[in-house]
Amino acid sequence: MSTVEAVKIESSPAAIRPDGTPRSYTVRTLGCQMNVHDSERMSGSLEAAGYVPADRADEADVYVINTCAVRENAANKLYGNLGMLAQVKREREGMQIAVGGCLAQKDQGDIVEKAPWVDVVFGTHNMGSLPTLLERARHNEEAQVEILESLEVFPSTLPTKRDSASSGWVSISVGCNNTCTFCIVPSLRGKEKDRRPGDILAEVQALVDDGAIEVTLLGQNVNTYGVEFGDRQAFGKLLRAMGEIEGLERVRFTSPHPAAFTDDVIAAMAETPNVMPSLHMPLQSGSDTILKAMRRSYRSKKFLGILDDVRARIPGAAITTDIIVGFPGETEEDFAETMRVVEESRFASAFTFQYSIRPGTPAATMEDQIPKEVVQERFERLAALQDRMSLAENEALIGNTVEILVAASEGRKDGETHRLSGRAPDNRLVHFTVPEGAETPRPGDMATATITSAGSFFVVADDTSTYAVRRTRAGDAWDRRQAESCGVPAPASAGATGAGRAVNLGLPTLRIGE
Repeated sequence: MSTVEAVKIESSPAAIRPDGTPRSYTVRTLGCQMNVHDSERMSGSLEAAGYVPADRADEADVYVINTCAVRENAANKLYGNLGMLAQVKREREGMQIAVGGCLAQKDQGDIVEKAPWVDVVFGTHNMGSLPTLLERARHNEEAQVEILESLEVFPSTLPTKRDSASSGWVSISVGCNNTCTFCIVPSLRGKEKDRRPGDILAEVQALVDDGAIEVTLLGQNVNTYGVEFGDRQAFGKLLRAMGEIEGLERVRFTSPHPAAFTDDVIAAMAETPNVMPSLHMPLQSGSDTILKAMRRSYRSKKFLGILDDVRARIPGAAITTDIIVGFPGETEEDFAETMRVVEESRFASAFTFQYSIRPGTPAATMEDQIPKEVVQERFERLAALQDRMSLAENEALIGNTVEILVAASEGRKDGETHRLSGRAPDNRLVHFTVPEGAETPRPGDMATATITSAGSFFVVADDTSTYAVRRTRAGDAWDRRQAESCGVPAPASAGATGAGRAVNLGLPTLRIGE
């Protein structure tokens, strides 16, 4: 099925300490799902070269920061982290620091000038070079900066260290052909490059063979997939092909672009049983004037029409979004339009951002930049509206019985509330109670429970009358990981009963820098 060979990473002498033991590493991720998946590739490449995960991040021999360049404070976060690491490095002989990702692609050699204790800087197009660059930096005793302007190898051909036994990210494309005036991503990740369908399906099949039961398809604009090889319906076809993979129970994707969201994709979502009833559709603004200034090639009427079509075909679909507040030139009337569209859209949740200047984008030099205090006030009004709507949408689910893909640790208060957490089919976070004496699910197993209450960001399922556990291959895979990490034999199969409470493995989650 696959037409592209996996990249082989050679063992690196730099991965071995003078006493013959392997050096340890940690990867800190700042940013989006693409960055989370890229970090899995970085980790996989390092382990293929002979490095081992550090038991504690602050004790790692190699500290990698995978950066984001989307927000104004991205550089502040990076240099703040690097400042703290400088002292650690002075006290630890042989420690190396590497900086990769979008901000590295953007700032390139500036990073070493501002933080000369950094050993390696690499960009978005050459993640697989990290082990070689670390070895070269150690041998030459000087920083190595390697930033490629085009993709070296498709990231998904690199070795991968997945965070989760039950769920996996799969890139179907990288880069973007749009020219949104607020976005720096196209200049950092390049024009859209699409993988061949066979390569994607082969990777998904490999994940399923390894125990995964959930896959999220990733792309800067997933629904423009196929533009490179001339098939405008390729994404819908790909979703339908996901339904043919035995053992794959849940399929998600992020993020589509409203301008390219077509009826064939909605039909594929509705007619493919393992494609989940959830959709993340970035709105950015409800004002047609601002959408035009952003170079977003759709208007609010089209956006709302897409939501109507999705809900008509997929009743109960949970729709989430991204919104930017305070874009240059945004008037109070423009903001009122955003509030109107948000209210009509009934989003399950929204990622709301205050506009921040990104040097190198057209919006950075636009006139009528909005004062910070005005942006803040509008942001608070929008957040309050969305919180009310999220709560109402969640409360409407009380009494519904849902099947939950159990996570390792998604609830900060699970310990004190004696609940476990996981995701419903519509991707809502569910905190649920395990009845006393009942079987406790493993991360990756499926639990059934009935929703009893709700907050703005989660629902609670304390009704245990419908409680049930379905043990899965993903739960078996979690058992195997636990056994391998402890050096003991893995449990035999999915027929056994009883399992310990969840520990820190599970669904992919965004790791945002503090």
